[in-house]
Order: sequence, then structure tokens, then C-alpha cells
Amino acid sequence: MFDDTYHTIKAPSEGLYKEKGSKFLAFAFPVRTVDEIKAHLDRLRKDYFDARHHCYAYILGPNKDAFRANDDGEPSGTGGRPIHGQLLSADLTDTLIVVVRYFGGILLGASGLANAYKTAARDAIQNATIVEKTINIRYRLHFEYAAMNDVMRIIKDFGLVPQNQDFNLDCRLDVEVRQSESVRFYDAVMNLRTVKIEPL
Repeated sequence: MFDDTYHTIKAPSEGLYKEKGSKFLAFAFPVRTVDEIKAHLDRLRKDYFDARHHCYAYILGPNKDAFRANDDGEPSGTGGRPIHGQLLSADLTDTLIVVVRYFGGILLGASGLANAYKTAARDAIQNATIVEKTINIRYRLHFEYAAMNDVMRIIKDFGLVPQNQDFNLDCRLDVEVRQSESVRFYDAVMNLRTVKIEPL
């Protein structure tokens, strides 16, 4: 059976690292879209407008297929990549970490910078509550009123919660099914003959 779970953080969290007068403030956010990421970045850039750098990394999607690391003017690979590495090592997705740097007047060098961004990001992750979520598939069911009891029995058997229900002339409802159960659920509904099922 394939794995249909992933990990993200439950709520925003913060971390901090100080080195030779420089301060690295880390902010971690649960996110689902690039628009959400932009909104967080815009707000942090306004709130910390006097900071030297706002480096960040994010990973999106249950399969971690959308990701980005940004050094925001730091030497290449010293800001975004270490933050991204911490997301990977914590096995997180749907998560953004931004590390805001206030320069303390002493250069840290490439390895010192990379370590600072990594440590600040790790601190934010350690201060977060990590949650496990399931990959779900959404279906829409269409059926006549006469099939209502059969449909509801299947939904109850699978422990699902009906959504967007419409029981006028023809009945319609949506459900979210855990990916590992989706084939079994689809087959059970198809056995009812009079019910139409479509993935959303």
C-alpha cells in the first residue's frame, strides 16, 4: 500500500540565532499556495523593512513537487538552500520559512552564513507543532432520492463527512476520501449502478 500521508506545521512559529552581532529571525508558516507565500513575504518585508536580507525557502504539495529557495542578496547558496535543507530534513511540506537578517557589522563568511540560516530555520521548526495529514481525493456523487440510503450507508462505512449537499430534484454531494481508500470507495459506489461518481 502506498504512503498517503505528509507532514506540515500546525501554526506559525518563530526561531532565533545570533552570531557576532548579527541577528537571524526565523518565521515558519503553514501555507498552501504561492499567493499565501507572497502575502507572508510582503508583510515581513514591511514589518522588518530595516533588515539587510529576507532569505526564504518553501515546499508545497503532498509530493513536495513545488519548492523554491531564495538567497535575497546573500552569497549564492548561503541563505535559501540551508533553510530548504531544514525543511527537507524535517520532512515538511506546505511550509514556508523566512529568515530575516540584521547585520551586526562583522562578516561571517560563507560557511558561517549557511550555518546561521540553517540554525535559525531549525529553531523555528523545533518551536513548531508538526502534524501529519492525509492525501485526500475529492469526489462528487450524483444520484436519485431513491438511492439516498445506500449512498449514506457507504459514506458512513468509510467514516466520511458529506460536503456541499444538495437534495432537491436530483441529489448531489461531495466527499473527501483518503487516497489509500479511494479505489475501494469508488468501486463500492459504482456497484450501486444508479449513482454517478466523478473526481473533482
